[in-house]
Amino acid sequence: MTTVSRASWPGRTPDGAAGPEAGPGRARDDGCRGERLERAVAASDAPDVVFALSREGRRTVRTGGTAPPPPHPRDTLLYETGSATKTFTGLLLAELVDEGRLSGGEPAVTLLDGGRPPGSDPVTLAHLVTHTAGLPALPAAFYPRALPAWRSNPYARFPDARVIDAFLRHRPRHRPGTRWRYSNFGVAVLGHALAAATGTPWPDLVSGRLLRPLGLRHTAPRAGAGAGTDATGHGKDGTAVPGFDAGGFGAAGAVRATPHDLLTFLEAHLDPARCPPLAGALYAVRTPVLRRGLGHRHVHTVAWFRHPADGGPFYFHSGATLGQQTFLGFRPATGTALAAVCTRRFRAHDPFLATAYALLAGE
Repeated sequence: MTTVSRASWPGRTPDGAAGPEAGPGRARDDGCRGERLERAVAASDAPDVVFALSREGRRTVRTGGTAPPPPHPRDTLLYETGSATKTFTGLLLAELVDEGRLSGGEPAVTLLDGGRPPGSDPVTLAHLVTHTAGLPALPAAFYPRALPAWRSNPYARFPDARVIDAFLRHRPRHRPGTRWRYSNFGVAVLGHALAAATGTPWPDLVSGRLLRPLGLRHTAPRAGAGAGTDATGHGKDGTAVPGFDAGGFGAAGAVRATPHDLLTFLEAHLDPARCPPLAGALYAVRTPVLRRGLGHRHVHTVAWFRHPADGGPFYFHSGATLGQQTFLGFRPATGTALAAVCTRRFRAHDPFLATAYALLAGE
């Protein structure tokens, strides 16, 4: 059984300062960092790989892969972030709460079903973003519809209306807020609830409230948004796969971006003051709101997994589509951010995620 301990909604107080100023050894450190990134690229064993690291505002980027170089430089392509999209959706909710537009305690059913009374123990927006809503990873009705396109684009067969309908029909096995279960379904529903609460579709909310204030010109909240040239994903056997269509699960997996834009996104988390309109929300998504597991060892914020490290915690989230993977993370105590992407999906014993995690943990 998983027990959950919840803190109050996050506030503005940062939990880590920027790292020390650069010293005489900086050039040497940059060289060593570049060598570590090159080793990480090689270890990832994927057709296209980019590791982009920022330390105290200074960026080091290395690209490579097992495939011939594509027509455009690898670090200028837009990569599918998969579940790392949830960090954008979590920040969006935090921004709406910081603005006073929402509290996080709103019942999702009331927003999505024409003001229906919520009843006892309703699923709230806070439950959805923290994976404590009592929802499965995917709705039961998803699988029979998705199966014919399981190896191409299963999510595209389950559009917005079906996600909302599946939520309104679902009866949780456990009282919301009592158990943690990672759920693409739940965060997808959150995106639709935010759209209903604001009268603005989720992609437009992300574009207007996050991408433009942060200057992310090469980030798209949906396929075909015209932000740049998409990277081509590959299956486990190395064959190319179609571009990912998130269907009604956009808030849980639709964002695609260049490594440089992803690094800009992370740098804003390291220094929220650089973006005053989002400063409160950027600080808020660092704050632990849920602890679970034996001894409450697993810590979560409304957007990130949070792990301890010498000198201060680091925050991370990974994501995968049928043919691509992403790892995003940052360490406030050392002023470090890492955006890593690759164009192959591994199912088990994945070298990419382990390499990216170890690199961030060692910075």
